[in-house]
Amino acid sequence: MPTTLTLKNIPDAVYERLKSAAEMHRRSLNSEAIVCLEAVLLPTKLAPSERLARARELRAALPRQTFFAEDIENAKRDGRP
Repeated sequence: MPTTLTLKNIPDAVYERLKSAAEMHRRSLNSEAIVCLEAVLLPTKLAPSERLARARELRAALPRQTFFAEDIENAKRDGRP
């Protein structure tokens, strides 16, 4: 059965980051806090093969684009991260 937890004296910076994350993920503050706690306290362990499969899946979903060393150097010179 779920339990209620009240947090007091949350530092302003932590509150603002939690609030921003909740807005970005379209969650309530409560839901975002639960997700953050679960991520830290109950991390899921992925096998290396699962992590690699997920990385390949994400890469395949990106538009095809080739970068050359010259492109990267130009971007650095132009101040792009």
